[in-house]
Amino acid sequence: AALQYSTSEGYPPLRAWIAQHMTKLGVSCRPDNVLVTNGSQQALEFLGKLFVSPGETILTDTPTYLGALQAFSATEPTYDACLGEGSNATAEACRSRAAASGGRVAMAYLVPDFANPTGITLSAAARSQHLQLARELGVPLIEDSAYAALRYDGAPLPPIAALDVAASGGIDSSCVIYCGTFSKVISPGLRVGWVVASETIIERLVLIKQAADLNSSLINQMVVHRLAERSFEDCAAAARRTYRARRDAMLAALDAQLAGRATWSRPEGGLFVWLTLEESRDASALLKIAIEQQGVAFVPGTGFHPQGGGGNTLRLSFSQNPPERIADGIRRLAAALDVS
Repeated sequence: AALQYSTSEGYPPLRAWIAQHMTKLGVSCRPDNVLVTNGSQQALEFLGKLFVSPGETILTDTPTYLGALQAFSATEPTYDACLGEGSNATAEACRSRAAASGGRVAMAYLVPDFANPTGITLSAAARSQHLQLARELGVPLIEDSAYAALRYDGAPLPPIAALDVAASGGIDSSCVIYCGTFSKVISPGLRVGWVVASETIIERLVLIKQAADLNSSLINQMVVHRLAERSFEDCAAAARRTYRARRDAMLAALDAQLAGRATWSRPEGGLFVWLTLEESRDASALLKIAIEQQGVAFVPGTGFHPQGGGGNTLRLSFSQNPPERIADGIRRLAAALDVS
């Protein structure tokens, strides 16, 4: 059975497990509210195709996930980077800016927990504020929660979807579309993610899925279901132990090597630290020196800014390397900064 085609919606036992998992998070739903995708990246691509037409506006944070900007690019949107902690965006102002760009506001996109690339987590107040904004605009809010299981410090915050399900009376009345993934807890190589939304939205996404690839790999879904059913919490705990030690190593190395020369985020979870250099610095130029002279790499920040800017910023990831190698990498980065 594992080597055959499957339903486009996904392997039924896996969808049932996801529905139970989401209900534990406060997002009460049924298997019919779940679509299994080839990682959450495919989910973002499908959502862009479903909701956005050329010239229409997507509301985002800035900086925001580069992969989302790439996934949405086929729809040729414009961006209004007005979301995020401390945002004072109003529905009227968002509509006005979208109209000036020749379109309307089509949807909002957020990574509320340990965001890629900044590592920042939205406060409870900001979550409620952005939910209210989406409701006033009458647009879907895409909640990209790829890193939500990777909290190392502090108290967990409810998903935005949970807030809306409670306020609206149920998942089928919610404007929030939740994107999750097994990549950060079980395995990125299996490429299994999911979307939780109203049945109406899931039905439309299924049509896009059928046109794209018919169904996600059934054998991969069955493997993920077996692992999730038997040991999801154990896998998540092991991931948290590993990544917490790596985060701590990176922050300690930054404190030792770059104090007074840059500022950086101190994430409570996730996989990334966001570094800001002096305004006169160019992270892309620094990358060339870092690779050629020190054998260390990072991602320059410009690509994460949907409206441009961020030339003096960069993203550091602590996911791949053990603590001692992370410390050496930051030492090499500091050395590259010395000569840039």
